[in-house]
Amino acid sequence: MDPRRLFRTPAPAAALALLLAAGCAGGGAPTAEPVSHAAGPAALSASATAALRPYYAQRPAWRDCGVPDFQCATLKAPLDYARPGDGQVKLAVARTKATGPGKRIGSLLVNPGGPGGSAVDYLQAYAGIGYPAPVRARYDMVAVDPRGVARSAPVRCLDGPAMDAYTQVDQTPDDRRETDRLTAAYKKFAAACAERSARVLPHVSTVEAARDMDIVRAALGDAKLNYVGASYGTFLGATYAELFPERTGRLVLDGAMDPSRTARETNRDQTAGFDTAFRSFAADCVGQADCPLGNASVQDATARMKAFLAALDRKPVPTGEPRRTLGEALATIGVITAMYDEAAWPQLRGALTRAMDGQGAGLLALADSYYEREADGDYSNLMAANAAVNCLDQPPAFTTPAAVAAAVPSFEKASPVFGRGLAWASLGCAYWPVEATGTAHRITAEGAAPIVVVGTTRDPATPYVWARSLAAQLSSGTLLTYDGDGHTAYGRGSDCVDTAINTYLLQGTPPPPGKRCR
Repeated sequence: MDPRRLFRTPAPAAALALLLAAGCAGGGAPTAEPVSHAAGPAALSASATAALRPYYAQRPAWRDCGVPDFQCATLKAPLDYARPGDGQVKLAVARTKATGPGKRIGSLLVNPGGPGGSAVDYLQAYAGIGYPAPVRARYDMVAVDPRGVARSAPVRCLDGPAMDAYTQVDQTPDDRRETDRLTAAYKKFAAACAERSARVLPHVSTVEAARDMDIVRAALGDAKLNYVGASYGTFLGATYAELFPERTGRLVLDGAMDPSRTARETNRDQTAGFDTAFRSFAADCVGQADCPLGNASVQDATARMKAFLAALDRKPVPTGEPRRTLGEALATIGVITAMYDEAAWPQLRGALTRAMDGQGAGLLALADSYYEREADGDYSNLMAANAAVNCLDQPPAFTTPAAVAAAVPSFEKASPVFGRGLAWASLGCAYWPVEATGTAHRITAEGAAPIVVVGTTRDPATPYVWARSLAAQLSSGTLLTYDGDGHTAYGRGSDCVDTAINTYLLQGTPPPPGKRCR
């Protein structure tokens, strides 16, 4: 799969202990009419806009979720916004109501990224119980699984055993035979998606998911959308602001993507981001007594990591599972997984130590968490949805193996450890059965209320330069910088970041220009 284009938050801490004096904010009458912007992406005809009115008139029938203090509902959205009468998709929505004290501000939608991450799971496992108490006091915390994801018309591709085989395919081909094997794997994955998900596959773009969020906003009775999006969720939020600037409320875009970058540029940027994170890990590792990469220097640690992965390419090591060994592909994903959160670095040191001793279970466990593989061998639909959305949102980064081979040196320059594999992993969309409907473009969202864009200086998955770029593109963007490691910043240990975002969510006051936190 394509790890450069998987943008999601790391596993969150169990809870946050942040206090902030609650402010107040105005609401206004809810807007329950669809809007078609002539200059916006995928502009709708007048007849299509009129046909959307019944969707905007929905009200959720809340029911028990089976999770204490949470309610669930199902809303409908058109399968094709250009032809609203040609079928529907069902969207899974969940909420936990504002706890008080203080006047309720409205709903706060959350999205953890992906594309393909379940927002409902994120709400129930973390945001709805772990966001700062003052925020949960004033907002109904709400999530909707985007179309194609989890409970909302999920994209289906390979089954568990086939996914096990797919994730083990060599992604650093050394000859024509290995290249053919890799391209065959991409084609098989794409064909399975087409076979199992033909109806929904052309309609899981980010633009369509953003339009769905406006239907959810109207169904909740909110005049404006208040939203915290992490990682890919920042692209979803920015797209909403582009489509509906007048309905944009308080938007936090944490771990920002840059919508103006092409797929190839995005993948190469992210390759460099993972290299930045790895060098930060290596600098920490060489100072630890148990560092499996030695204690000499970052340069030496990098060389040792490259040699280790090359050895696995030649000869995988056992993992304790008969049909799954730890080769270079799974080991690389295991290492990349730990780059998302510096709290995972001790686990990575231990997993590397054991793998270098011929025991690959630790790195395999890290890779399984990245792919959302369950102990019984089933996978969530994260990777299927991830490919479906990415391949629809932009034309492929590369269209032929020859084009990848020519670009490998630039990727290896971006990351000596990950570059070659991540270049070849960028080929997947070349064989996608549905043509892309989106293109790279700047998002300005003229007329939107202030939007807070958060960037982490050593973020592996969404490099800091993207946050700077998005904040500059948005007509009302404000950049909040976190000088630190890991992916995303809100709720990850910086009181400075958390206080700034809480103030914005509760009082509507964005941080001052140039605000930096540690």
